[in-house]
Amino acid sequence: MKSILIIGMGRFGRSLSEKLLELGNDIMIVDKRDEIINELAPRFTNALIGDATNLSVLKSLGVNNFDVCFVAIGENFQSSLEVTSQLKELGAKYVVSKASSELQAKFLSRCGADEVTYPERDMAEKLAVRFNADNIFDYLEISAEFGLFEIAVPKKWVGNTVSGTKARQAHNINIIAVKHDGTMEMLTGADYVFRADDHLVVIGRADDVFSITNR
Repeated sequence: MKSILIIGMGRFGRSLSEKLLELGNDIMIVDKRDEIINELAPRFTNALIGDATNLSVLKSLGVNNFDVCFVAIGENFQSSLEVTSQLKELGAKYVVSKASSELQAKFLSRCGADEVTYPERDMAEKLAVRFNADNIFDYLEISAEFGLFEIAVPKKWVGNTVSGTKARQAHNINIIAVKHDGTMEMLTGADYVFRADDHLVVIGRADDVFSITNR
């Protein structure tokens, strides 16, 4: 369990807060809009109505006691810069700030952000990959070159074993798990026989994965 401060309860901040709370973390939420905090307070025992650009408000939070501080302010970039800078000056251990462009990311990094996240861009890229080819159900970028994909079993692979597909040698793809009837199992052997309704979890380059999804 981690102690996490999240400033800004827009769509991103709310979703992040609720998921981290669901995962069992100790969450403190802050927003200057009283109607939003009053709405969320029943689910979050630590909730504060306050303007985080006010240094006295941040000081009252004891930001150095949190494992991670998220700056999820989306409507006012100047406020995001100010809060990011003040958090670091007050001794915050690790600050993650939300950006919507490369330029914003550069300024946030200069103001002390340890990490910058791009939720809108990341979602757009994920959707683009999913709908660029048939039979891709989910996608996670691992690096600029490689991704983790959930795909349908290529038709030619049905009834064949892992070793028989020669996925790595012929297609530069590593199959790491199989999802069947909603249950995922890690592949530990090469003798698994693929079924028509299986989903595969694979690691590879996007072009290599796209090349097999319609087969």
